[in-house]
Amino acid sequence: MDHFQYKHGIYHAEDMPLDTLATLVETPFYCYSAATLRHHAQVFMRGIAGLNHRVPPKICFAVKANPNPHVLRLLKEQGLGADVVSEGEIRLALAAGIPAQDIVFSGVGKKRQEMRFALQCGVFQFNVESAQELHVLHEEAQGLGVLAPIALRVNPNVDAVTHEKITTGRKDSKFGIDIEQASEIYALAHSMPYIKVQGISVHIGSQLTQLEPFARAFARVRDFVLEMRAQAMPIDVVDLGGGLGIPYHPEHAALPEPDGYGAMICEAMQGLEAHYVFEPGRLIAGNAGVLVASVIYTKEAHDAQTDVTHRFMIIDAGMNDLMRPAMYGAHHEIVPVSEAHHHATHVSQHVVGPVCESSDVFLRHHPLPLLHEDDLVVIRSAGAYGASMSSTYNARLQIPEVLVDGTRMTIIRPRETYEEMLARY
Repeated sequence: MDHFQYKHGIYHAEDMPLDTLATLVETPFYCYSAATLRHHAQVFMRGIAGLNHRVPPKICFAVKANPNPHVLRLLKEQGLGADVVSEGEIRLALAAGIPAQDIVFSGVGKKRQEMRFALQCGVFQFNVESAQELHVLHEEAQGLGVLAPIALRVNPNVDAVTHEKITTGRKDSKFGIDIEQASEIYALAHSMPYIKVQGISVHIGSQLTQLEPFARAFARVRDFVLEMRAQAMPIDVVDLGGGLGIPYHPEHAALPEPDGYGAMICEAMQGLEAHYVFEPGRLIAGNAGVLVASVIYTKEAHDAQTDVTHRFMIIDAGMNDLMRPAMYGAHHEIVPVSEAHHHATHVSQHVVGPVCESSDVFLRHHPLPLLHEDDLVVIRSAGAYGASMSSTYNARLQIPEVLVDGTRMTIIRPRETYEEMLARY
């Protein structure tokens, strides 16, 4: 559920008409709904309420999905912490007011200076992904005279049944430690005086649309935790990562919901007492944001051999602003801001951006109304891995981000200027 819909003939973010926003901010820009972010956080918390054992589950929003400090601050107010993968993300989380004890430091390639910074801050947990990382972390903790709280991120060798580029739980993945090797590394960690073994972590992929891969992975984790506890390994924290998918396409309307996800976990873990941690990102932010763009030009090309007319809608947002379609072949629904256009006759079109790459395509052969210069369109489901993956390729300026809360709007990242662009060099 989100708070983007047609009202009075115009597409709105909550109570703010997007044509008004476009006049104030100019396209392209990202627009986030505060009400949707809050709602998604609350729905997820309710879904995992059954795992409230000695302490409530810790929910750490995956900062990589949307690192804007205004978004992080809003989620912090809902009780969420932060899952981070770099010193930069730690600093963003802290700047948003998230306590270090609510920050989990993940990532396969943590550098020494990042470890030192995290240790000095006092983060809740390092999710360690290799024996070499463990040795380096111990050296850095020893140098500071502090304990490093760790979980091992285990790789359960489970196919997440998702896109090849966002699956992370198989043996051929760069992420995690093979679960068959983990007991040896736990023993090593337990022998290190400046390492505090406290948990286990698992994350098998992103945008999962089925619960069964989760269930298989979590059952393996449960069995392994019981085995390690039988050997007196103090594994209290069970970090189950994130990965639950969202509906990018109308056909995805029946995806698993957080309550079903929570019930599946209760069944898979079979009452395993633990302090549970979760790292949702896309599930919270994905459908809480859209990318608003304007039509620049339209054109047609007729292929006589196939008798197909290719119609192109060229918009002012490009693959540098929203990389997912070019990188993953991801589908994002596109709708006109005008409801009258939405109900007009649709014809097959390609929606493309202005970037000098053939892959700068948002939709191919997709039915849409025939629009004209300056007409506005909305690219849906762009609140996660949109702005955070954007670039300045082709010397294009970073675009604004706007947060709408009811009838109020706040520019939470202004459009970059050409002077700021030149100052980078």
